[in-house]
Amino acid sequence: METKIVFHIDFDYFYAQCEEIRSPELKSKPVCVCVFSDRGGDSGAIATANYTARKYGAKSGIPIVFAKKRLEERKDAVFLPVDFDYYSEMSEKAMKIMEGFSDIFEYVGRDEAYLDVTKRTEGNFNKASHLAQQIKNSIREKTKLSCSIGISPNKLISKIASDFQKPDGLTIVSPEKIDQFLESLKIRDIPGIGKKTEQRFVEMKLETIGDVKKLDVFTLNKVFGRKSGTYIYNAVRGIDDEPVKEREPSIQHGKIVTLKEDSKDYEFLLENILELCKEVHRIIKEKNQMFKSVGISFVQSDLSNKSKSKMLRNSTMSLEELEKTAEQLLKEGLESQTITIRRIGVKVSDLSESQGQRDITSYF
Repeated sequence: METKIVFHIDFDYFYAQCEEIRSPELKSKPVCVCVFSDRGGDSGAIATANYTARKYGAKSGIPIVFAKKRLEERKDAVFLPVDFDYYSEMSEKAMKIMEGFSDIFEYVGRDEAYLDVTKRTEGNFNKASHLAQQIKNSIREKTKLSCSIGISPNKLISKIASDFQKPDGLTIVSPEKIDQFLESLKIRDIPGIGKKTEQRFVEMKLETIGDVKKLDVFTLNKVFGRKSGTYIYNAVRGIDDEPVKEREPSIQHGKIVTLKEDSKDYEFLLENILELCKEVHRIIKEKNQMFKSVGISFVQSDLSNKSKSKMLRNSTMSLEELEKTAEQLLKEGLESQTITIRRIGVKVSDLSESQGQRDITSYF
């Protein structure tokens, strides 16, 4: 059987790197890109931090207040609000370059993708290494972005490998090296294994992938349930038969409507917003996707635009969550609204797939 060659390409500290490209003077400073909440002040969380900021313990997911505390001694630390439109633009340019080098291209999110390059490398890992270097050079030349690439016979190992030598890494794991590569890695390095599962293994005195490999599938199924147990059993052995499948970048889905009359009446606008939420939800359901960001937009009577968005704590495909968030954004948007509104829109972004392996991993 032909050995597949799969690349997982992951941009290094993507949002913060985009900001450094836009403002090169940031490169020497600790940079945190923040999702500020609507409560004002420093409430909110860090979306991405560059490597300088990470040295001080400022990293994605922690509250902005904590990050500022950790970076107190660095008077030059910079805290910027997210600019998703700009990051999407950067992402699209880089994704187009990658796609040109692939046999099959699978977009995963703004900062990562899988490429099946089996045909163009003729199943040869040496050729694959040269191709990966070409991709890195081309992306850097055209967008200034650096990325890390993992190369292996399947998606799972490639994803682990792309994280192995960040930033700007290139890690090749040929079939005969899989066991050796996985052996000493932490169990947490397997995509989707979170704190709870890791904690369970610690209680069982198991820390590395090599340790977990000693368990049989029946024990794993008993502890974690059949679906998750089987996933772990296969993952620690580097087994993954999920193919790379064509998936175009769909950065966002949205619907916009021209109102029957210009208005700033809350009830009237809410009625339209909820209708748009149902339409947007229908699209993501058909595409089997989850969203993490919700936005609403107004085109005002003077044709000027206004928009508000909110990043959710977790990705979801819930209509209720979409409606609740859009309603909250509408309330906030109308607080200082003086001009009537002519068109109103709802969009979801930060999309991820809600099936296959990505779904299995959500059990942890």
